[in-house]
Amino acid sequence: MTAQQGLRRKAHFLGTKIKSLRKRNRLTLEDLSVRCVQIDAEAGPSVSYLSMIENGKRVPSERLLEIIADIFQKDTHWFFDESLDEEAIDTAPSAAVSGMPLEPGFLFSESLLQLAIPELLAQTGTTGRQFAHLLIRAHQEQNHNRFPDIERAAERIGKKHFPMRVDDVFEIAQDLGLKIEWFDNSAFKARGDDELQNHTLVRSFFDSPDKIFLNRLLRKNPARLKFDLANQIGHKVLHDGDGARAPQMSGGHATGRRHDSESLNVDAKDILYAWRDFECSYFAAALLAPKTPFRQFLARNAYSIDSGDKAELTNTLVMRRMSSVSPYLHWHYFDAYPPGNLRAVYRGNGIPLPWGNMRLVSDPCQHWAVFRMLNSRSTKPSAQISVLRSGDDKRLYCCESIRSKDAAGNTHVLCAGVDLAPALTAQNIDPAETIDMIEASCNKGGGTAPIPAESRKQLESISKILNIGWIGEGASKDATIICQRSSNCPRDKHCLGKAPPKLKPEFEELREALVNA
Repeated sequence: MTAQQGLRRKAHFLGTKIKSLRKRNRLTLEDLSVRCVQIDAEAGPSVSYLSMIENGKRVPSERLLEIIADIFQKDTHWFFDESLDEEAIDTAPSAAVSGMPLEPGFLFSESLLQLAIPELLAQTGTTGRQFAHLLIRAHQEQNHNRFPDIERAAERIGKKHFPMRVDDVFEIAQDLGLKIEWFDNSAFKARGDDELQNHTLVRSFFDSPDKIFLNRLLRKNPARLKFDLANQIGHKVLHDGDGARAPQMSGGHATGRRHDSESLNVDAKDILYAWRDFECSYFAAALLAPKTPFRQFLARNAYSIDSGDKAELTNTLVMRRMSSVSPYLHWHYFDAYPPGNLRAVYRGNGIPLPWGNMRLVSDPCQHWAVFRMLNSRSTKPSAQISVLRSGDDKRLYCCESIRSKDAAGNTHVLCAGVDLAPALTAQNIDPAETIDMIEASCNKGGGTAPIPAESRKQLESISKILNIGWIGEGASKDATIICQRSSNCPRDKHCLGKAPPKLKPEFEELREALVNA
């Protein structure tokens, strides 16, 4: 073999390995280029040069190979080994949250459900808006919070411009023939709403066919002003500004009713308006944070949840948008109001909920990061690694939470998190062994304890591969065991002091007595 042939063979294997790693981690050539530049701006390659390296037409410099090795947490010698790894396990979830078979099938026909669901909701006191939120959440989770049709509509209007200034968004509204009117309205207490002491603020509303009303208070916060204006632009683009949507409000009723609804019965408008709220909200996020440039922005900022300050974006938008643009699919997101009401939920990683937006429970596990932040006064982001036990199922999550105030001045907690098991699996690490090590350490510490050195090293490596900085921050802190209900605490040392007795149903006791007699 000539020296030239040897060089070509070397370039081929090296390029193939780099491409395999990139594909395994669901990165585009643009993503990898941004990651390289993030580490070393001078040595970072262009997209076209990376493509030539992957196709064996170029051999990376020693420095560039060191950068790529650092990104994927490999030794540089690994790239020169002419043996390819086995195919990586596909860690993409087929469905974020598993359903259940509904039998007998004829009882769940469309005609019977249309008759039964309104009566069920009315009898249980469930509002149409609450029911719609559950349906929308299931739709989001089934699609991994990715809706390309809405993305394309936003990109067509915004031309993928990022970051946008307030004037840029007003210019888009003007181009669409929309008129802007300002109104003065301060936060007020919702009439008859004594469930929660939340204040209400009307931020904006749409008057068909072409008029947007904006609260003058939004001028004090450009990030919120941009979002509300983009949200109403979404109504014009997606629904031709027909006016069939609820006003945009902060705070308000904990019940989730449409704000202009007084009927005690289920109102079909509740469901329609909830869906349109979702569509317009998603459009606004895609307009202000278009997928490709925002994904690169997050990469440059290691997915910092308060990085929106650099682009006049709210923390809420940044955290909700992460799950839509990240190459990693296993995300969750909560927006929680005290004492434990969820205004927004996304479970792309199937995380079991301690409580929901339908009702509060009397004994939720108080060790969840979002609960701890509700009872904190800190306004700084806080990361936490958690082992979640649900029966025999064990999972490992990392989240970062931040305490904030909405436009009406109500305190709430935003939380974004990822399931770490698929990332460990993708690196040929058995997540069960890692979880067991961390859980054992936590139990020795009474439920919370430092992460063992071996597991911490694994999580720090995952943090670098996924480029999510707060995973590394969480790994440097104590991990904690969490569950769904304090009464079912899985810790060796029960968090309530003593586990309540588990009583069998009376029939089971009777059956056992008769069968064993």
